[in-house]
Amino acid sequence: MKLYRIEVRMKINYNVSAMVANNALQRNDTLLSESLERLSSGLKIANAKDNPSGLAMSRRMNSQIEGLGVAGNSANDAISIVQVADGTLSEIHEILQRMNQLAIQASNDTLTTGDREMIQTEVTLLKDEIERMAETTQFNGQSILDGSFDLRAYATVESVTDSKIKVVGYSDAMDAGKYTIKGIDVSYAHLVGSTDVDKNGIFFEDNSDSRIQIVDENGNNYMPNGMKATIEEDVLTLRDSTGKKIQVQIDEAFRGDIEIELTATGSMTMQIGANEGQTIDIRIPAVNLTTLGIYNVDMANPIGARGAIQSIKEAISDISSIRSRLGAYQNRLEHTTSSLDITVENMTAAYSRIMDVDMAEEMTVYSTQQVLSQAGTSMMAQANERPSQVLQLLQ
Repeated sequence: MKLYRIEVRMKINYNVSAMVANNALQRNDTLLSESLERLSSGLKIANAKDNPSGLAMSRRMNSQIEGLGVAGNSANDAISIVQVADGTLSEIHEILQRMNQLAIQASNDTLTTGDREMIQTEVTLLKDEIERMAETTQFNGQSILDGSFDLRAYATVESVTDSKIKVVGYSDAMDAGKYTIKGIDVSYAHLVGSTDVDKNGIFFEDNSDSRIQIVDENGNNYMPNGMKATIEEDVLTLRDSTGKKIQVQIDEAFRGDIEIELTATGSMTMQIGANEGQTIDIRIPAVNLTTLGIYNVDMANPIGARGAIQSIKEAISDISSIRSRLGAYQNRLEHTTSSLDITVENMTAAYSRIMDVDMAEEMTVYSTQQVLSQAGTSMMAQANERPSQVLQLLQ
């Protein structure tokens, strides 16, 4: 019969069991603290160490989301500007319609001179109101119908600026660049039938309209497709069948060439995206009696009244064209704001998937770590009791 000896080693100096329990308790406490932080903040990535790449991605997405929010505000501001401009132009439309009625009425020979003078008085007041409305229409302190937000153009004669010759407008079909208007021969004189010495205009000399042409920097004819030159008061208009159109105001007798430079800058630029280059340019041309061609409208005599009918008709057409463009801008901007809203919604959902904690899942983790922490605390207490059992051997 063999006898076995069982040795139970009990140590005092190094309580290894307590060290093992302590390490496990510390790990559980760390995990429990992290779970508490996620639950209290609602974030899956509360610190960079939780998910470094996810944090970097989420920060970029958050910057994009905030930028898109500001871009949406800019788009709405642009819509407001367009609405303000269109509201004023709508009233100018109504004024021109009234002036058209008066012009037709004044063209009737049944009216006396006194009748036409009364009509002209109303016309003058209506013209003054058009000028006032165009000058005082503002948004955020900025005038929007004075040409400040139209594409810039410059006119020179022999490379010298002449204050009496300037480009007052051109169509979107015109390409940016330098051109020369050749063959101009116009006189500047008091209009027939006018009673106001300040009402002047230009007219072609010797059928010079047939000799006018526009050439580019290479000497090529820029409007070869049936260009037509017309004059309305002191504005020379050149247009062709492709939609190219340019208007030059000439306030003096002139014979020679005019050098013009059309720029691609000057329109109102609105930031409609969160990144560089995501913009839309809004072009609002100058609106005044000169650009509309009705500065010298005079209905105090039958000749002037009959000529005013065509001038006012063209002015109505110009205002309609401007309003049509503004309406297109507004439609585009409304689509832009809708697109921005959808983009922000989808990006916010993606950002949430990366950053937001799943509360149900995290509560499961928290409960597990809490139980383990309590068990570890209990085992730590047991391990600390073991050295005291050695005292029984010493009794």
